[in-house]
Amino acid sequence: MKTDYKLKYYKESKERIDINNYSYFVLAGDIGGTNTNFGVFGIKVKDEEPILVFSTHFKTQELNSIIPAVNKTLEYAQKNHGIEINDACFGAAGAVSSNHEFCKLTNAGWSISSEEILKKTPLNSIFIINDFEAVGYGINLLDINNEKDIFKVRHKPEVNEGLLKATKAVIGAGTGLGKSMLIYQENYKAYVPIPSEGGHGDFPVQNEFEIKLLDFIKKHRKIKKPLSYEEVISGRGIEAIYLFLRNSKKFKETKYTKEINESKDKVASISKYKNIDETCRETFRLCAKFYARCAKNFVLDSLARGGLYMAGGIASKNKEIFKTRDFIDEFENVNKQSKILKEVPIYVIVNYNVGLYGAAFAAIKK
Repeated sequence: MKTDYKLKYYKESKERIDINNYSYFVLAGDIGGTNTNFGVFGIKVKDEEPILVFSTHFKTQELNSIIPAVNKTLEYAQKNHGIEINDACFGAAGAVSSNHEFCKLTNAGWSISSEEILKKTPLNSIFIINDFEAVGYGINLLDINNEKDIFKVRHKPEVNEGLLKATKAVIGAGTGLGKSMLIYQENYKAYVPIPSEGGHGDFPVQNEFEIKLLDFIKKHRKIKKPLSYEEVISGRGIEAIYLFLRNSKKFKETKYTKEINESKDKVASISKYKNIDETCRETFRLCAKFYARCAKNFVLDSLARGGLYMAGGIASKNKEIFKTRDFIDEFENVNKQSKILKEVPIYVIVNYNVGLYGAAFAAIKK
């Protein structure tokens, strides 16, 4: 059993933290299958935007409970800055109970329980939401014209002005695949996300090549049930597509093949060489196409005229693939209603802390 809960690193605000500048503080969490991040946010005035003062970062697979990571963060806040925190909201990658008190992580071997957290930490209240709910809340705090927040794939100011409160859709692939629909709520004066487990929906194949690919992934992953979107366009999906292409022997080995095969982070290596290695290039061409298919179906399901937002590490680290014809053509490829899809603004979220900001936003709004 793992017992060494080492803090990986802290990221401090560039400004000196003066706790007298804030009315109170909240703890926000973004717990995914790979990374577990916490942010301590200061609130100056009720209903004002939360300000990130510092964040802490852990590797999810090196934890077997959230408790030590929470306590380390709270201890650091108190000892180094004199910050006392009572309230928290955590965005977690998994299905959350209807009372927002429990979540079994989809891609990790442990769960999050508000009852346990309240017993074993100094917190007085904890609210658990789905990680893509947190991303959805976080979109309220992003600046669409700030390149550190948003990469514009297709931006239409004249459309945005006419659809200021139209439904939005957010999807994102990383360790898994998340989706959320954003509905504008007048009482909040903000968008409120609708939680979803749509990333586990069946992946629709369209030709013989795709049937062979999915059969390969099912055999490789020992999956007997229908294959989901998550198994195709997540990190492990990219690995599987690359392996399928290598096994097909249609692409020659290059000087990068051995390095990729021996890499501990194959997705990062495949991404690194996607413009110079033929197999990597084809892997990401297919990834862009499948990502577009997933996005297209979700935009039509939600009628998200207000925009499609793509979050997660795969999108932010490979944002240029969403400007390719492979993505755009597949996104607009429908028998009917292509006009809707051609008018939808498309963005990639590049602010790594969007989930933390969203959890903090939910903490002060709940």
